[in-house]
Amino acid sequence: MARKAQLISTTGQPEFGYFPDGVETINYLDYDLRSAMDKRLGAFAKHFKFNQFQFIGFSSQNLLIGVAIVDLKWVSNAFVYCYDVQTQQFEEFSFLQPLARNTRIETQPGQGKALFRKGANYLSMDATSQPGRRLVEVQLKQLRLTASIDETTAYQPLAVCTRAGYQGWVFTQKATALPCSGQLKWQNRHYDLQALNTLACVDWTAGYMRRETFWNWGSLSCFLPDGRRLGFNLAAGVNETGFTENALWLDGRFIKIAMVDFQFNRYQPDTLWSMVSSDGIIRLQFEPKGLRQEKINAGLIASNFTQHFGRYFGEIHLPDEVIQLEGAWGFSEDHYAKW
Repeated sequence: MARKAQLISTTGQPEFGYFPDGVETINYLDYDLRSAMDKRLGAFAKHFKFNQFQFIGFSSQNLLIGVAIVDLKWVSNAFVYCYDVQTQQFEEFSFLQPLARNTRIETQPGQGKALFRKGANYLSMDATSQPGRRLVEVQLKQLRLTASIDETTAYQPLAVCTRAGYQGWVFTQKATALPCSGQLKWQNRHYDLQALNTLACVDWTAGYMRRETFWNWGSLSCFLPDGRRLGFNLAAGVNETGFTENALWLDGRFIKIAMVDFQFNRYQPDTLWSMVSSDGIIRLQFEPKGLRQEKINAGLIASNFTQHFGRYFGEIHLPDEVIQLEGAWGFSEDHYAKW
C-alpha cells in the first residue's frame, strides 16, 4: 500500500480509521468546517481552531528527556526537561509565545518541520522521509541537545484519525522504541545518547479538537534483557470514537491493543498508577519518580498538565510469550485542556 496523500478528501471530509502507511499531508484548510448548527465557517475559524503539537521523549536507564512544541494559534508553548536517574537532578525550561509568534509546525507528519523560537532559545524537530529520520535540536543558554531518530529500522508508526466532538477530528501519528543517537550538554555534563542505549518516542498530533478535553497517557521505550526493543503508547479520553491509539512495538513489529483503563490518584502524584487493557495484553503499574507540571488559565485557553516520568512494572501478555517489566523507565500523563 502507498502512503495516503491527503487526509481531507474532495468532499471536504477526513477519512477516519488507521493508515498503515501513514498520511503525507494533513490538508486541514480543505476541511468543510462548520458550527454545531451547520453554519459554514471561514478561513479565520479554520486557522484559529486548528491545534498542533509534537512531543518527543528520550529514555534510558540513566537519562530521560522530554521536548515539546505546541501551537494553539492564540498562543504557543515549548518545553524541555531533563532527569538524570543516578544523580536525581531535574531541570525544566518552558516558554510561551502570544499568537504563536516564531512558531511553525508543518502539516507533513513524516517529512515536515516544527520549530519554536523565543529570544535566544530555539527548538526544532525536522523529519525527512528519505532517509527516514527525525532530527531534534534544542539550543538554550543552559542546555544543548542534538539528536537523530531512526525511522527506517522496522518503522511502522500508529497513524489514526478519529472524530472529536460533533464537528471535529484528530489525527495522530505515534511510534515508540525508536533507535537514536546524539549529544546532550546539561548541568556541566556531557551525555552520549547512543552510548546510554537511549530510545525515542514520537507523538505528532493535529486537528480540530474538542473545546474541552482530557487524556491520560502512558509511554515506554526500553531494551529487554535479550536485546529486543519494546515500546508502547497507551491513552484514554481523547481518541476513542471508533478507534484507539493504543499499540505496542516489539523490535518494530506493530501489535494493536484494545481500550486501556487508567487508575490513579490525581491529588497524590507519588502513588502508583494502574494500566490494564480490556484484551488482557497490558497489566502494568507505573511508579512516578518525578513530574513536569504546568497550569495555565487564560480565559479562552486553559491547561492543567502533569507529565510524570518513572518506572513500569508488571506483565505484557502476548500470544507466544509473557514479557515481564521490572522497572523500565517511561512516561505517563494526566492533562485537561480548553482550547
